[in-house]
Amino acid sequence: MSNRRGFLAMTILRRRCSLVQVILDKSQRTEKYSSADFLANQGVPIMIDAEHTIAHRKIIIIDGETNITGSFNFTKAAQEKNAENLLLIRYQALTAQYTQHWEAHRQHSQPYVRQGVVR
Repeated sequence: MSNRRGFLAMTILRRRCSLVQVILDKSQRTEKYSSADFLANQGVPIMIDAEHTIAHRKIIIIDGETNITGSFNFTKAAQEKNAENLLLIRYQALTAQYTQHWEAHRQHSQPYVRQGVVR
């Protein structure tokens, strides 16, 4: 995720006391000022899924009834140049399955520790 507007939307949601949690892949550990750094600096809890080479799934779960998924990468190129798809699903039973999938990956992920931060 490198679309600044997407980052800002997440930080606004976080400031409005919405629950925002993110799972990213292990590449975020080595990128200079990565998406993980930006979001962590805004107080968004970040988990790193290192069990998979790439965490390629894009899932946004909203309110337990709505989810957003698709090929869209939340980058400027995806927004302006690529042929992408984004699917908005408002169906509680299906959103529950997406939530279970997300939770399964969260269970084997580790909290992100920002570069240069000792805990």
